[in-house]
Amino acid sequence: MIFPVRPGGAGTGAAARPLAFVERNSGDLSMATRAYWSGRLRLALVSIPVEVISAIKGSSRISFNQIHAPSGKRIRYEKVVPGLGPVDADDIVKGYEVEKGKYVLLTDEEINDVRLEAKKSIELVQFVDEDTIDPAFFEQPFFVLPKEEDEDAEEAYVVLREALKRTGKVALGQIVVRGRGSIVAIKPHGRGLMMETLRYADEVKKADTAFEDIPARNADAELVELAEDLIRKKSAAFHPEKFKDTYTTALRELIEAKLEKRAPKEIEEAPPASNVIDLMDALRRSVGREGGKEGGKTQQRAPAGQRRSAAKKKSAKTSRRKSARKRAAA
Repeated sequence: MIFPVRPGGAGTGAAARPLAFVERNSGDLSMATRAYWSGRLRLALVSIPVEVISAIKGSSRISFNQIHAPSGKRIRYEKVVPGLGPVDADDIVKGYEVEKGKYVLLTDEEINDVRLEAKKSIELVQFVDEDTIDPAFFEQPFFVLPKEEDEDAEEAYVVLREALKRTGKVALGQIVVRGRGSIVAIKPHGRGLMMETLRYADEVKKADTAFEDIPARNADAELVELAEDLIRKKSAAFHPEKFKDTYTTALRELIEAKLEKRAPKEIEEAPPASNVIDLMDALRRSVGREGGKEGGKTQQRAPAGQRRSAAKKKSAKTSRRKSARKRAAA
């Protein structure tokens, strides 16, 4: 077992709690995948038996366990009642706090007896253009598969997929899984259907509140043109495999280095960005133009006094924006 400690050295005492390295292998859809939900898609009188599985692989990221440094044993947590000590799992029920220290108690059986049709079927109640759904509402992707044993289900499934493709629409419905309800959006995805869970309206903060202190001003046309040039130069098709998780790679290298008792190798990454002093100059240099020269004109820096005054104004604006973020988070 490997015991990489927290930054700052091994140390001693309670503050030096080492973390045991645990690496989880990524899952694969080609292997047997447990259904997240099984039921029916309903469109008017059409009913399609389906299974829903996660579109996300099992995590391949590194996680840690807390370890008792003197003994090298893993820290465990017990469920206890103050004044009574540890309790049996059979004696634990769910409780909803209605006021401080007062709960309404519910058993698993009582919760399971709450009968909702959304537990067994997804009624497709509306069809919308996907770009009309605010991205803040999207939560998690799943694949929707027809039940293998049912040929009629497969035919209806294909008909729904092709109809959604031709109309360019996304189907909306609701689902209840594992004690939680969600809106769902179902859309064609290759030869199949994808389902994405959506948050309810009261779960998403209003963007206007978060952005209220951003001044309503028009951007400098020349700066926008330079930014557009930069965007065009860096535009390409999205290939997720080109993006590497350098943090996990660096963590894995640190762990292997400690195991092999050597210094960790440097992980190649992009150099840190410098602070922007002159936006016009930074954009020009970014798009490969000569800094400070455009159409025979030279970009002049403001006098030091003006720069200090601008810095103070920027600091005040930053403070107001931080206040807005705190209000939005409340």
